[in-house]
Amino acid sequence: MTQAVDAPSGASTTLQRAALVGAALVLTLAVAVFVGARYGLLLAIGLGFGLVLEGFRFGFAGPWRAMIVRREPAGVIAHFLAIALVAVVAIPLLASHPDELVGARAPVGFAMIGGAFVFGACMQLVMGCGSGTLVNVGSGNAVSLVALPFFAIGSFFGAYGLIWWSNLGTLPVIAFEGAGGTAITLGALAVAAAVAFFLGRPGYRSMPRRYVIAAVLLAVLALANLVVAGQPWGIVYGLGLWGAKGASALGADLSGSAFWSTAENVERVQQTLLTDVTSLTNLGIVAGAFLVAAWRGGFSQPLPSLPAKAWVTTIVAGFLLGYSSRLAFGCNVGAFFSGISTGSLHGWVWFVAAFAGTYVGIRLRPVLGLEGRR
Repeated sequence: MTQAVDAPSGASTTLQRAALVGAALVLTLAVAVFVGARYGLLLAIGLGFGLVLEGFRFGFAGPWRAMIVRREPAGVIAHFLAIALVAVVAIPLLASHPDELVGARAPVGFAMIGGAFVFGACMQLVMGCGSGTLVNVGSGNAVSLVALPFFAIGSFFGAYGLIWWSNLGTLPVIAFEGAGGTAITLGALAVAAAVAFFLGRPGYRSMPRRYVIAAVLLAVLALANLVVAGQPWGIVYGLGLWGAKGASALGADLSGSAFWSTAENVERVQQTLLTDVTSLTNLGIVAGAFLVAAWRGGFSQPLPSLPAKAWVTTIVAGFLLGYSSRLAFGCNVGAFFSGISTGSLHGWVWFVAAFAGTYVGIRLRPVLGLEGRR
């Protein structure tokens, strides 16, 4: 009797998984055929990001929390490893193809540092950075489902006033380029990894194999994104564009914004999201995480039992995630990961400021009634 009951269940699961894979392939091919091969490939790269991040339980907010709370350095070191693997290829590639590729390079300024600090705090409040929020939405996390639309709204408003904030004071863009820049970046990453290792608790310093695999796969995908999109992996611009398209659809006049009124951004607001490279990879991340969660049968997450102030905090923190990351020229992906891996000094400054903010965010969680959920 047991075999007679279990066999159909196993067959049903196999069919469901095959259907999931088939749907992903059909969606990617449809974008390639009707929008363009380049855009279909970018969606596939985004799917890869989602599959890796959710499949290997690899993110940014969690490892940073683990380093601060439990002094477990493995996740942070894995970040440095992935960044190094990208940098060793990306920095020389940018130098040899300056007319085709651009790096994630931005100036260091007061608003940038403050934005990174606030972002670091808020990503602990919702337990997800930019990519983490997208992954959590794909896997059915209720808190991230609430936070994401406000993240997009915040990114839109942050971009709306970005020029004003930048005028408060910035340094020129400083980038480490060529062979010398590669050596400086790799040396700094090695030092940072060594510091994280020695600050870790004895017995908690080993690197899980899944982190190594995830770091390598993310590096490959990030390099593919750079070559196909012509720019590094990013998150925040795409979310802000979603907010801008929503505002425009509601009749808002964006001409008053020095950012959204540029010819390039006006065109992007008018076009489909399927021609925006950042939006495509963002959508791919959500879809990839959904595939993994559905494969595992993991959509039975109960609604978190949180006090009202925790849900209010989630909404406010979601908005601030978007607003602050726009001022900081990116999140853990666009500023930290892609900034450092393409030689930008601002990526390092972002990391320091956001890590300090993370410490504050961790301390705020119990005060705001957010403890007790993952």
